[in-house]
Amino acid sequence: MTVVLPQPSVERLPRHIAIIMDGNGRWAKRRHLPRIAGHRKGADAVRRAVEGCLDLGIQYLTLYAFSSENWKRPAEEVDDLMGLLRLYLRQELNDLHRNNVQVRFIGERDRLSKDIVSLINEAETMTAQNTRMGLVIALNYGAHAEITAAAKALARDVAAGNLALDDVTERTFGRYLATDGLPDPDLIIRTSGEQRLSNFLLWQAAYAELVFLDCFWPDFSRSTLDDAVQEFQRRERRYGANNGQ
Repeated sequence: MTVVLPQPSVERLPRHIAIIMDGNGRWAKRRHLPRIAGHRKGADAVRRAVEGCLDLGIQYLTLYAFSSENWKRPAEEVDDLMGLLRLYLRQELNDLHRNNVQVRFIGERDRLSKDIVSLINEAETMTAQNTRMGLVIALNYGAHAEITAAAKALARDVAAGNLALDDVTERTFGRYLATDGLPDPDLIIRTSGEQRLSNFLLWQAAYAELVFLDCFWPDFSRSTLDDAVQEFQRRERRYGANNGQ
């Protein structure tokens, strides 16, 4: 007998889901495998997450692929991660393009190798006009650095007379962030059981619903995604109001 699992309602779907993909190393350690094996399985989970969001009709998906703090990891592991990124872009870009997915990267590019920057530019250029879903990859990204850079850019514009001080608002500030043009995430998912944001989208996460999952990222599946979305749909988003309660 085929078991039909409950699906999230098409009503009140999150417009923007962001995911902290955590637990590759621990997944591998529990299986007595090298960490790179966990990262490789994690790349498969990325594919499942993208396909699941496309199927649900999610408009934006942001993935925390590599933080600015991840450079502190052993050089061999960093090299492996960058190699997987190269492989993912080369293997998946055409499929993403065929599925009408727009690819965008946020984060500093100065420490990335020239060939990776070239692949990033190719992905963004090829998919720039796609409209079905926006896939945002946070690479060498840190929210503190993003906010600091935005504050400096805004201050320069005020000092140069391009922006009046009285015109500085939260919305104005948002235009200086790396996510300019994107809606703030409605739902942030983190795998591996850890319950923190780890310097991810700190400004943008102000009113996001946070769902922390015990599974490691390589085990993330369509049913895991559905469970997180259903949890989001059970919550009442008040944005500071009491809704008469």
